[in-house]
Amino acid sequence: MLRTFVMMGVSGSGKSCIGAKLAHALGGVFEDADDFHPQSNIEKMAHGVPLTDSDRWPWLHSLRQQIILYRRIADYYVLSCSALKQCYRDTLRGNDSTDTLHFVYLKGTPDLLRQRMEARQHFMPSTLLESQLAILEEPQEALIVDIRTAPDQIVRVILDSVRSMEVTQAVAPKSLHLKKLHPQKLHPKKPHQKNLL
Repeated sequence: MLRTFVMMGVSGSGKSCIGAKLAHALGGVFEDADDFHPQSNIEKMAHGVPLTDSDRWPWLHSLRQQIILYRRIADYYVLSCSALKQCYRDTLRGNDSTDTLHFVYLKGTPDLLRQRMEARQHFMPSTLLESQLAILEEPQEALIVDIRTAPDQIVRVILDSVRSMEVTQAVAPKSLHLKKLHPQKLHPKKPHQKNLL
């Protein structure tokens, strides 16, 4: 049963916004991976210093434990996490199949991502965008969504994609609370950015 979604992408891609909306639509739990960084990681990023793999491994393992925890106590769990490298995603996935855990890659151009980062208040400066893009390994097994799409539409794309995969009939039951997502439009024509790799 598909119960875990990881919203991935570099900073400024809208992971937290989309993740929170998706969790609300599913009646599930949302968490932001940034909240699990140790203070040492936050201070490095705040000073414009890119994290290393050794900085990230304890953080990624703690996120995997959150995935396991919420599988026991929540129907759906949505996590926003950069998950830039395949090995990072492998750590988050653990032994889960694509039927259980699904990545959603929020993809945007460097210019748009930089504009978004400069317009927000966050401990990570826009100067670190280049370092993130440099190590980004685009996923082979993920739903890819263009971040120029409106947030509510992105959530609809995700829900429709899950339905089309027919992973489970319980993913999008009629009882889902989607009032803010205009339920009368839940079955739009397939947008061009809806790609499953």
